[in-house]
Amino acid sequence: MNDEKLLILDGHSLMHRAFYALPDLTNLEGVHTNAVYGFLNMLLKMKEEIKPDYVVCTFDRSAPTFRHNKYSEYKAGRKKMPPELSEQFPVIKEILKMMSVSIFEIDGFEADDLMGTLSVFAEKNGIQVYIVTGDRDALQLATDKVKIVITKKGITQKEIYDRNRMIEEYGVTPTQFIDVKGLMGDTSDNIPGVPGVGEKTAFKLIKQYKSIENVYENVEDISGKKLKENLKDNMEQAIFSKKLATIMTNVPVEMDLESIESKEEYDAQGLKKVFEKLEFKSLISKIHGLNEIQKDKAQEFDVEFTEIDTLHKFSDFVNSLKNNDLVYINFKVEDEESYSRNYIDKVFISLNEKNFQIHINEIYNEDKNKAVELFKLLFENEGISKVGYDVKVPCSILYKMGIRFLKLEFDIKIAAYLIDSSRSDYELKDIIRQYTGVEISEDDEKFFSKETVLFSKVYSELTKKIEEAHMEELLYKVEQPLIYVLASMECEGFKVDKDKLVEQEGKFKIEIDKVQKEIYSLSEEEFNINSPKQLGKILFEKLDLPVIKKTKTGYSTNAEVLEKLKDKHPIVEKIIYYRQLTKLYSTYIEGLKAVIQEDDKIHSSFNQTVTTTGRLSSTEPNLQNIPIKYEMGKEIRKIFVPENEDCVILSADYSQIELRVLAHIADDENLISAFINHSDIHTKTASEVFKVPIDEVTSAQRSNAKAVNFGIVYGIGDFSLAKNLKISRKEAKLYIDTYFERYPKVKLYMDDIVKEAKVNSYVTTLMNRRRFIPEIKSSNKIVRSFGERLAMNTPIQGSAADIIKIAMVNVYRRLEENKLKSKLILQVHDELILNVYKEEIDNVKSVVKEEMEKVLQLKVPLEVDISVGSNWYEAK
Repeated sequence: MNDEKLLILDGHSLMHRAFYALPDLTNLEGVHTNAVYGFLNMLLKMKEEIKPDYVVCTFDRSAPTFRHNKYSEYKAGRKKMPPELSEQFPVIKEILKMMSVSIFEIDGFEADDLMGTLSVFAEKNGIQVYIVTGDRDALQLATDKVKIVITKKGITQKEIYDRNRMIEEYGVTPTQFIDVKGLMGDTSDNIPGVPGVGEKTAFKLIKQYKSIENVYENVEDISGKKLKENLKDNMEQAIFSKKLATIMTNVPVEMDLESIESKEEYDAQGLKKVFEKLEFKSLISKIHGLNEIQKDKAQEFDVEFTEIDTLHKFSDFVNSLKNNDLVYINFKVEDEESYSRNYIDKVFISLNEKNFQIHINEIYNEDKNKAVELFKLLFENEGISKVGYDVKVPCSILYKMGIRFLKLEFDIKIAAYLIDSSRSDYELKDIIRQYTGVEISEDDEKFFSKETVLFSKVYSELTKKIEEAHMEELLYKVEQPLIYVLASMECEGFKVDKDKLVEQEGKFKIEIDKVQKEIYSLSEEEFNINSPKQLGKILFEKLDLPVIKKTKTGYSTNAEVLEKLKDKHPIVEKIIYYRQLTKLYSTYIEGLKAVIQEDDKIHSSFNQTVTTTGRLSSTEPNLQNIPIKYEMGKEIRKIFVPENEDCVILSADYSQIELRVLAHIADDENLISAFINHSDIHTKTASEVFKVPIDEVTSAQRSNAKAVNFGIVYGIGDFSLAKNLKISRKEAKLYIDTYFERYPKVKLYMDDIVKEAKVNSYVTTLMNRRRFIPEIKSSNKIVRSFGERLAMNTPIQGSAADIIKIAMVNVYRRLEENKLKSKLILQVHDELILNVYKEEIDNVKSVVKEEMEKVLQLKVPLEVDISVGSNWYEAK
């Protein structure tokens, strides 16, 4: 018995399936990749499950088929393929050829006809066939040896049909399925069928009469006057529709088994280049043999290095260094899951084509004091330029040891992030592979040394990219100096008053219990408020509130739903508040207790390479997102206190920085004038929009104008503004139109930046920070609109991020130069937080205000509000 298997892929169907199942993915160049990525994942999964001996892929051609020649309306009215999908077909075909997958396509015939012909050919040769498609039309090809694999939801679920399953599930044979199609027609292919005959009726008729021909032989016996009339009036059309729906199995195509054999003879180098270009790094490991080939390539070069594992050897090495040396330095940091216990285990240095592996931890443990002296000679030597990767982490560790890491020439991770801020991570091995083409196995005992040896090539390539994008100032004057600031902030930490934390914990428990009882009172019963199922029953069954959205498990009670129900019943506002309270409690009461270190401080990690806009983010814990809508959220800030009783907390906050950036970028005279004259911008806008004198603007009008001001920055439309302000779309549109009448250059900026983004696929900030926006070229209106909003907002939000970063660098530098003990300890959006010694307070206020307000020369003044207090709450 022949147990060979043939896998037939329906190219067009699977590409469509993947395209619509996956989110819109693009690479750095803006090439759309989701269909290719999904298709390849399906192919690899089917190859793994089926283990075929032969693999082919069929595609439609754009030329008319014999069906079009018979019926000019065939497939008429079909929506044109989106360009984001059509551009991916040449790519998948190129990849399939590299993977030794035979491609079949021929003018005059559809992919279905080729699948039918190939399956018949294989079955005659005793081969088991698997046809993978998302199109049910292929079910007519099922036999005992031909299985149809129908892809269902997404790209992972599937159903497999052979002849027996067709009969069991549908009650008709695969060939009778053609008759069903002939009767019911097919709107997607524009096959007419019989008017008034749907799927249910078609199946019923064919189950009873077995074929269309038999239906007409017995048409007088069919009950239902209208049905009988429709059948009689459309007999020729029904039989013709059956012919159109029949897949041909004798297409004149040459084939032999040897030519379609499934081979592992991949074009490894070609695939590698394509996958790297498309940014499909996860697929390299999935393709059998390719990973091994990559590892072989990695082993093509070896590296010799000198071990430095004693103080004596290290002393000799340090003393051999000369001024103007350029060293490539790679740190191996051990993370003990406790900030205070992280340490540098080894340092790998490449210098003048010589390589060194320095056992930092061993040297330190030999004699801490002497080791620190030598470390300073290496790391603080400003005569030695250093090229490294993610040096903020070792900077922070060295800082704790009283050592500075000076003369950083280039940080590979930061540069890679600036070139493409959309990536989810910036692992060194991936950057090396992208810019040198070399894959290094992590199992290689010389992994770190080999990485370091390749730093010089990566440095050279990234330097060119930075220069091409005109981001030299951003890298060398902003992002790299910021590394030292963040390392200092991480080391300084923010002191926590443990007694105040316990007090806040008690307050939260009391407030949560109070709100819980209020919810129970309003619902007239106790239930689990955290259970969406139980909450849904209370809201939509007991209280009979309107159902907004349903899920598979019942009623949706998500934040969006509750927001829409706020005015329907007082319980809803209480539930929203309860959720906020419990989230605050778990994240910032219980959560903070878990991360307080031995010095009674919280040492957040600050990340430069996470956001696409250039804003900083913080983790463990995230102190940037403490919600302050409710007073209980603000109260959490009372926990954060100065270093000691000789200090206070200082908060320095930019006033309306994004609106000021907008005024500068748009160059709008009215907006500029408002800021230069120190007008209250929201009152001024309210006066302009509502056409009332400034002294007659009401608080409600000012509040609405504030929503318009900030909404404009984010490219808000009338629908969203109407929703936010709870007004009609007509009224919201009037607000926006009036705003643009008063500030015409803002509208001009919005229009111009969208056009620019459509041409370049990216936008830039005042410091040339670049953000790619592939969404802006989408044929999907919702996705494209999202891209347009990103284009409008990114230069503003990104420039604000640039400004606060420059301010951090300059404030840090001035505090150091003036030898002040006060330290920068936190950055939250547009606000800087400092621990300030009381005797230095006037000096620090002056430094902070001066440095923050003179960051960049804008057409409007930058203004900073400064306040102090005995804790963060009071300072803010």
